[in-house]
Amino acid sequence: MSKQKLSIRKQTEEIEKKTFHPNACLSSNSKGRKRKEKGEQIRTCFQRDRDRIIHCKAFRRLKHKTQVFLAPKGDHYRTRLTHTLEVSQIARTIAKALRLNEDLTEAIALGHDLGHTPFGHAGEDVLREIYPGGFDHFKQSLRVVDILERNGLGLNLTFEVRNGIVKHSKGKGEIFPSRGRSETLEGQIVRVSDVIAYVNHDLDDSIRAGVLKKSSIPAKFLKIGDSPSKRIDVMVKDVIYSTINADMTEVTMSNKIKDLTHSLRDFLYSNVYESDMSKQEFKKARKILLDLYHYYLEHTDEVFKEYPKDTISGKNRMVCDFIAGMTDRFALMMYEQLFLPQPWLVF
Repeated sequence: MSKQKLSIRKQTEEIEKKTFHPNACLSSNSKGRKRKEKGEQIRTCFQRDRDRIIHCKAFRRLKHKTQVFLAPKGDHYRTRLTHTLEVSQIARTIAKALRLNEDLTEAIALGHDLGHTPFGHAGEDVLREIYPGGFDHFKQSLRVVDILERNGLGLNLTFEVRNGIVKHSKGKGEIFPSRGRSETLEGQIVRVSDVIAYVNHDLDDSIRAGVLKKSSIPAKFLKIGDSPSKRIDVMVKDVIYSTINADMTEVTMSNKIKDLTHSLRDFLYSNVYESDMSKQEFKKARKILLDLYHYYLEHTDEVFKEYPKDTISGKNRMVCDFIAGMTDRFALMMYEQLFLPQPWLVF
């Protein structure tokens, strides 16, 4: 029995060698962690990374962080957590079909947005403006897993997961850039899965919220599917077959579907993310986060006890980390407590 227990991880690693595509990232070939650790009896290194992410505080906070709409009240709108789960599902489907490392892909997908701010990209824009060093949520996600979790010890993840997390974002840039892509095909899968997920579910949420009418969606997007699930199916299959046709040297899409994906993203930026309605909400989010930032800059002793106090990097870094880690509702609650009159208790 003891020998069987000790051999499970190695058995899994042997199965990977026999069944994965030659270009897959094998668990046994990982470049390792910043701090060396003993190998485990049961789980591979990437399985351990996935579990560490799922059990960390930053992952739990994603359930109360905005995806598109600020502090949404409806039960069916996506949050940063449901977005993360949708990205993970799409990425795992692609990885499995290509015989790549599904565990590595899942770990990257689950960790890719851990550093996202409250109030979605509005919050990211505020911190980018006010924090002296600039701000990008993908860099903050890496900071979360490297430093901020476990009271400043970080999660000590493998190089491959960390590389996939910091290379996942594209903003308005190319989905498949010639430079700056993840070193693993698994990381590249998460990058494209992220955009496949959000262009489809953000469109769906925008229609649900009344920001868009279905009749206003250009016909070319509906031709590839008249529902999010149908469009996702088309895009996922295109990634799988296009990557196979590229001899598995890179994760890619056909020109037709890639152009449609870019166009759909541009449509959402113009009509949802940067619409007049969004700009009005952004002004409110900006006011809240600016006031909180300046307050905590003068009262760093009030930064949440469980948040690591990175005094070495200075007060601005500490406050930026604290603000970035807030959920929408926590930011609103603290703003109300600090800046709005509170009713007196009369006995």
